[in-house]
Amino acid sequence: MDTSMASGNPFFDDLQNKGEAIDHPQNEDIMDCESLNIPSQAAVKPNGTVSSSVLELLECPVCCNSMYPPILQCLNGHTLCSGCKPKVDNRCPTCRHELGNIRCLALEKLAASLELPCKYQSFGCNGIYPYYSKPKHEYQCSYRPYGCPYAGSECTVIGDIPHLVAHLKDDHKVDMHNGCSFNHRYVKSNPHEVENATWMLTVFSCFGQYFCLHFEAFHIGLAPVYIAFLRFMGDNNEAKNYSYSLEVGGNGRKLIWQGVPRSIRDSHRKVRDSFDGLIIQRNMALFFSGGDRKELKLRVTGRIWKEQ
Repeated sequence: MDTSMASGNPFFDDLQNKGEAIDHPQNEDIMDCESLNIPSQAAVKPNGTVSSSVLELLECPVCCNSMYPPILQCLNGHTLCSGCKPKVDNRCPTCRHELGNIRCLALEKLAASLELPCKYQSFGCNGIYPYYSKPKHEYQCSYRPYGCPYAGSECTVIGDIPHLVAHLKDDHKVDMHNGCSFNHRYVKSNPHEVENATWMLTVFSCFGQYFCLHFEAFHIGLAPVYIAFLRFMGDNNEAKNYSYSLEVGGNGRKLIWQGVPRSIRDSHRKVRDSFDGLIIQRNMALFFSGGDRKELKLRVTGRIWKEQ
C-alpha cells in the first residue's frame, strides 16, 4: 500500500505490525481411523451402491448424522455417536440404560467396507468414496456449492456460480458491470456514523469470470475505517491467477492497494477482518473528500488483470 499520508501515523503502523491472520476452517467430521487400519487416502471407485437400511444403521439417533469412530453402544446394543454421549446424560437414548464406553467395533468395520457417492453428486461430482474418506473429500470437493457472497444479510442461498450471479442480480439487485476496470464514487452525508454496515457490493464480469467488489465502513478496535476489497467467484486455486489494484485519493495525495482477490469460499467477514484490502482511516477519507469534511465523497478506481 502506497501511503504518502500514512508516514508516522501510529494507526497505520499498528496495522502493519498486525499482519494478516487467516484461520483455516477445520473439518470436525474427519475422524482418526488408525485403530481400524483404514487408509486415510483412497482412490475414487468407479461405482458403488449401499442400501438405505445399512445407512440407517450408521445414523446417530440423537443428531441424525453419520457416525464415525468411536461408535458407542449400550449393553442392549443400541448405538450412538461419541459426540452425543454427553447430550443424553450418559444414558442410552433408546432404552435409557446407562452408557459405558463400549465401542461397537462390528458397526465400525461394516462402515469400513462401504463405498458411497459424494453428497454433491447433484452438483456434478461422480466420485465414489470409502465411508471414512468421504467426509474429507466432501470438505475439499471442487463441486461443493458456494454460499451467497452478499454481505450484510443472513442470506442462506447456495449454488453454482451462474445460479449465484442470477440470484445477486434478481434478489439482491446488485449492480452488474462488464469490464476489467472501474471507477466508483461513494457518498455519505453523515460519515461519523459507522455501524459495521456494508455499503455496496458490485459484480464485475471480466476474463469470463465474476468478481465481487466490496466497500464497507467498520471499526478496527475503536478506530472507524473504510475498506474496499475484491473477491473471486470461484475457488482459491483459480483466484490466484488474477490480481487487482485499488486507488483512492484527493488533495494531491493517494492510497494504492494491490493484491490477489480472495475466493468467495472465504466469507466476507473473514476477508474484512484480515484487513486484506484497501483500508482508509476516516480522517484521511474526509481529507480526500475535501470541502468542510462533513460529507464523505470518495472515488475508488481499480482494475483487474490476469497473471501470465
